[in-house]
Amino acid sequence: MKAAFLGIDIGTSSCKALMMAPDGAVLETETVAYPYDQPQEGWSEQDPALWIDGAARAIGSLLARDDYQVLCVGLSGQMHGMTALDARDQVIRPAILWNDQRNSVECDEITALAGGLDGLIGLVNNPMLPGFTGGKIRWFQKHEPALFERAKIILNPKDYLRFRMTGEKSTEVSDASGTGLFDVANRRWSRELLGLIGVDADLLPDCLESPEVSGRVSPQGQEIFGIPAGTPVIGGGGDAVIQTLGSGIAAPGLLQTTIGTAGIVATALDAPLPNSAGRVQVSCNVFPDLWHCMGVSLNAGSALSWWRQSHAEDDATLLSFDDLSAQAGTVSPGCDGLVFVPYLMGERCPWPDPAARGSFVGLRSHHRLAHFHRSVFEGVVFSLRDMACLVDPGTSEASPVIHASGGGASSAFWNQLQADIFGSEVVTTRNAAHGGAFGAAMLAAIGAGHWTGIEDVPPACSVENQWMPDAETRGTFDRLFAIYRDLYGALKTANDALSDMSQERS
Repeated sequence: MKAAFLGIDIGTSSCKALMMAPDGAVLETETVAYPYDQPQEGWSEQDPALWIDGAARAIGSLLARDDYQVLCVGLSGQMHGMTALDARDQVIRPAILWNDQRNSVECDEITALAGGLDGLIGLVNNPMLPGFTGGKIRWFQKHEPALFERAKIILNPKDYLRFRMTGEKSTEVSDASGTGLFDVANRRWSRELLGLIGVDADLLPDCLESPEVSGRVSPQGQEIFGIPAGTPVIGGGGDAVIQTLGSGIAAPGLLQTTIGTAGIVATALDAPLPNSAGRVQVSCNVFPDLWHCMGVSLNAGSALSWWRQSHAEDDATLLSFDDLSAQAGTVSPGCDGLVFVPYLMGERCPWPDPAARGSFVGLRSHHRLAHFHRSVFEGVVFSLRDMACLVDPGTSEASPVIHASGGGASSAFWNQLQADIFGSEVVTTRNAAHGGAFGAAMLAAIGAGHWTGIEDVPPACSVENQWMPDAETRGTFDRLFAIYRDLYGALKTANDALSDMSQERS
């Protein structure tokens, strides 16, 4: 038999299962897609049965390919999803997902009941964002009271998979952090906040550390998933936290940047960062005694997509990503004084401001189209560095190694820009593209005792490619970054007024 650790990631649009060898090599993966529903504008729901079916099919496909001995199972999944079960352990309603926006009023109510933002930060070290589970629970309580009365426990998506696999109802500290109801500093549910908002603590599951064995595959779990009964299943982690582990960020002193539709900057911390004004998200790390901090921008790859599409009449005239970056590469760093502010969708971090707007600043008659191309690339990376100054206040001086991930990490041009703008070494690592499933498999190796702990992670995430900053270019970008950081405040009055005008016309 071929020994392996199984990592499972319950995503929004698919389930990914991965077999990892004891030396950290990825043996095989399988992905099964499924839909989610948007019954009203701003709503996002999913039938939890899809997760179970997707996981069963993905795992079954892997087990059919080889004679695997599954040593331990690690779980990862989309965070913040509200899955309510009744006294018979039946799902009451479709799960409300992380990207559901229906509960902004309820989030404001929770914040007020906690004594305002400062009071809420004091209890849980995070704001109550519409994506978090806490606001969803209050919405459920207010708008579907008959169903809420039936609810006996509320689980996040990967924790519902755990229940169906093992019969155990539990969560772990990283996913619990994303509910907005968890005392991140003390790694426990905030009973004080739960009391203030009228939520019974029994509605939430027991909480473990992420590498702890949370249960073992039950006979019913074996029947569904094909994994032998008795196989240990660890706590696992929420995808946004555990995928940082999958990129090799296992200890403080390193940064992960992700350029996808959104932009993310994340790091591990020795202690929970004081989250003044709630501008970042602070979670418990998947390693005990460590924490995780990230900033999430709404405008990264989406800003470049907007720029590409805005200059194309049809698909035939749409510049490819390679052509766009090649043209941008003909312009000197700094775009001869042209700076792009990428807040096209409003912003979450570093400025939680839905009225924020994008802009080109410094335009002169000598600028041509290629300058605009490059300035969009640069503006997105300026935004990442701006978030990094919040995620790790020493970043602008300490110049850590940056582990690049997401779709943007496939671009040598964008990776070199990150090196020059941060003044840091930028690397891409083996298996980072496997995301949460790979992180879950690595954590399973730790939870099973095969790996000792954090020191065993780096060999499994060896460096594939590396970019070093250019000293002269870095000086240019340091000066431009100082200008960029002032632009949000300088343009805020005008942007607020423009937003007011837009709302009056709508």
